[in-house]
Amino acid sequence: MRNMLARHMLVALISGAAASAAGAWSNPAAVVTEPRETIMRMDDAIEARPVIQLAILLDTSGSMQGLIEQAKAQLWTIVNELAMTRRDGMQPEVYVSLYEYGKSTLARDEGYLRMILPLSRDLDSVSSELFALTTNGGEEYCGWVIQAAVHSLQWSTDPRDLRMIVIAGNEPFTQGPVDYRESIRDAVAKGIIVNTIHCGNHREAVQGGWQDAATLAKGAFSNIDHNAHVMHIEAPQDEDIVRLNIQLNETYLPYGQRGTQGAQLQLRADAQAAAAPAGGGTANVAQRTLAKAEAVYCNRDWDLIDACREASFDLAAVADDDLPEQLRGKSIEEKQAYIESLSNRREAIQQQIRELGAAREAYVIEQRRKLAEQNTNTLGDVLAKAIRLQATQRGFELTR
Repeated sequence: MRNMLARHMLVALISGAAASAAGAWSNPAAVVTEPRETIMRMDDAIEARPVIQLAILLDTSGSMQGLIEQAKAQLWTIVNELAMTRRDGMQPEVYVSLYEYGKSTLARDEGYLRMILPLSRDLDSVSSELFALTTNGGEEYCGWVIQAAVHSLQWSTDPRDLRMIVIAGNEPFTQGPVDYRESIRDAVAKGIIVNTIHCGNHREAVQGGWQDAATLAKGAFSNIDHNAHVMHIEAPQDEDIVRLNIQLNETYLPYGQRGTQGAQLQLRADAQAAAAPAGGGTANVAQRTLAKAEAVYCNRDWDLIDACREASFDLAAVADDDLPEQLRGKSIEEKQAYIESLSNRREAIQQQIRELGAAREAYVIEQRRKLAEQNTNTLGDVLAKAIRLQATQRGFELTR
């Protein structure tokens, strides 16, 4: 009975997404697929809060489809690890960048690599781009892609902030014309920790320089089975969390040129979580919803609620045509009252989600303890461990 209800909730989630997107799902051409502008704005409001920046460098050569599947299935687990950190009692601003490397269809003279997204708070775009990744054969130049991430991204300069690169792949670190040792020296000079995740056996990883690279970069070295199935545990709280996710989406107010696209990306990311290739269904949607209940999930560039929480945002300066229908023609006082009411509703829903999340975590921990066989050697598992360790080393506290 519970599994039948879970399937019903997932159908409702995806159906609700379709309705809210005004027919976009029935017409693929209507769904905007280009990533939104994701330039990191290091303004005073951001600099007052702690910052965690994570650049994910994924090998997309032909043998790495399993790695991509794990990344899709565990994105929101990773985000929740970042959300559970605090410094001076404040939740950090979280920025994620995504690179691919090692694909033969990428430009050889550019190192067979591509920056997919710069450091950004737009987590829905991260999900969208992950699900769009494909693999094919190529050369994997680890030193070159690390160099690109170190020098092309806008890294924080605050020594207290956590700056991380994680690179995952299976070929020797020595491939390509850029010496990985030089790239790592540049990373260390900027206070960026480089973590290496080798997909294959331990002996090949050590011989290929993956362990040496992590040691030089003051990071963590891990060896994973990239084809392993990600274990998801469904909890009794999941159905209620999925239901609250649908209610949470109703509190978003798209505005401006990015409004429609942002709302579509949000709904698509919900559906992607429900249909993650490694399975998990309701459990995976629950993980995403828990992330959406935290400050790390911020959509200030298209949602009026999040935008109005920024001290620098001027609601009066937004043209009437750029406002959602329900706010057009209203006085500034009426607009503010409506936004405040919807903001309060969102906070109440998020609080319910967080309470369910705490009970869910306790249940999942107990179930994992009972399982005689479990695989904790996947991309998300080893990255979560690195995040916990390196966050505490940088002065962050863990809330779980």
